[in-house]
Amino acid sequence: MLLQGDTCDDGMPSFFDQKTVAALFDGNPAAVAVLDHDLRYTYVNPALERLNGVSAASHIGRTFTQVVPGLHGQATALRDVLADGKPREVTISGRTWAPTEEEQQLWRATYHRLDADGEGCGLMAIVVEITDIARQREELEQARGHVALLSTVAVRIGTTLDMDTTCRELADFVVPDFADVAAVDVFPTEVGHSVRRPAPGVVRLRRAALRGEGELDDQVQRFGHPGEYVDFPADSAVARCLTENEPVIDDWDDMGEERSALTADRIAASRALGLRQAIVVPLTARSRPLGTLTLVRAEGSPVFGDQDVAVARELAVRAGVDLDHARRYDHEHSIARELQRSLLSEPWGPHSHVEVATRYLPADEGVLVGGDWYDVVPLQDGRHLKAMGDVMGHGVEAAVAMSQYRSLLRLLAQEDLPPHRILEQLDTMVERSGLDRAATCLLAVVDRFGGVCEVASAGHLPPVFIDPGAAGARVVPVPVGPPLGTGFGGYRTASVPCGPGTVLFMYTDGLVERRGEDIDVSVQRLASLTMPAGGRLEDLLDRVLDRFGGDAEDDIAVLASRIREGPPVVRPTPAE
Repeated sequence: MLLQGDTCDDGMPSFFDQKTVAALFDGNPAAVAVLDHDLRYTYVNPALERLNGVSAASHIGRTFTQVVPGLHGQATALRDVLADGKPREVTISGRTWAPTEEEQQLWRATYHRLDADGEGCGLMAIVVEITDIARQREELEQARGHVALLSTVAVRIGTTLDMDTTCRELADFVVPDFADVAAVDVFPTEVGHSVRRPAPGVVRLRRAALRGEGELDDQVQRFGHPGEYVDFPADSAVARCLTENEPVIDDWDDMGEERSALTADRIAASRALGLRQAIVVPLTARSRPLGTLTLVRAEGSPVFGDQDVAVARELAVRAGVDLDHARRYDHEHSIARELQRSLLSEPWGPHSHVEVATRYLPADEGVLVGGDWYDVVPLQDGRHLKAMGDVMGHGVEAAVAMSQYRSLLRLLAQEDLPPHRILEQLDTMVERSGLDRAATCLLAVVDRFGGVCEVASAGHLPPVFIDPGAAGARVVPVPVGPPLGTGFGGYRTASVPCGPGTVLFMYTDGLVERRGEDIDVSVQRLASLTMPAGGRLEDLLDRVLDRFGGDAEDDIAVLASRIREGPPVVRPTPAE
């Protein structure tokens, strides 16, 4: 068994810091020692002090053979474990400095290598007297199991930056090896939908994970499915744990009459399932409470002892770090998502003769929201401006930059300029503003009276025109200038026929860009799009996303618009 972890300043794995080791092994009747790579003692528990007849202070810094010269033969076995990493269990005979009437003593020792970054940096020795081997073997196995549990936590918990996934990993990790039931409850997120206030003195947490061993997994769901909010009264173990910021052992076989009715009902329901005892441990990070980990053992399992509390505390500390990373990521993701949702909620309402449909599709839940955006701005004389843009990057900064681009565009649209002039001025304003996020943008001004669409592109993919009833769409290769924010300018406007009923389809690169495929090939697939006369724009977008959006690696924004078909209209003349 290799025990792995990060490296501490003293060369030992980080999970064998003095406080953790002391909490785990000071009360253990088995003799436990931690030695460095040179076989010098870095920790001994009281049981080893008594066994060797030498104080802990006299061990620290000295080698194995310096403390007990009569057992020098064991140094070879220790070095072998350091060399190949294979645990060894040996029988030791001899005498120590401890007073005894026996001429010869026998012990059973187990040696494990401690690894950091794949290299041996020390050893753990666990020794028991053979005179009481049966009882101590059980305790030895328990200690060994605890060490093994802690040595694998780093690779089992925190594999993603998703809060609920991390909570499920924690619950799955401790059941059934450490508990029969585990629940992870966290404080509600600070961004998004608000949660109603609980009654005074009640702590409201969101149940993020709940796991039971075997049949218990279904039976314990009555206590709150993952995703539900659970109220904990002030006298509950969870509330006391959060108030004191310390582990709380709740023995349900010794329930006092002072418990509130709600707490008593929950304990009675738990006891009916054969659950007898729980440890509630605070989940914290950077001195901030995140929630609690509740570990429950059922009838037939051993009661929680001091070692169990120490292990549960250490598990909570490590899980707290992973949960904090996930919460901070989710916090930024939620802010970006809410900001982008508010900015993309509804384009400016165009004239009543224009139909518009839009969609925004994030790549997946694990990718930060990006800077994709669209807009429709009504102009004079029955015209309207449509925009599709994509700010470089992801996250809050990209969403904020997107809002700035959109605001500047709406301001410039009121000056009644052709699309290429709008892009030129927008490029200049962005450069002067100090906004350091470049963006692509496609502008289209549709004139319903002239039956044309004026298009200009700043590094964006070409528009697609879908004529009603046609066998395919027109992917129009309009002149492409540099992205906005570069200061190079050089934009041009192209005129494209666009009569009533013709659908203008605009999109961001997430719809068509695929790894290992030329972007021109991907774009040409859009030429297969068709639209029956009188078909709905919403149905068109559904078909597009079903066909092209399934394996997208980036966010997707799409916009479809058309002039409503009707009787011929004549451009109104200015009033005298």
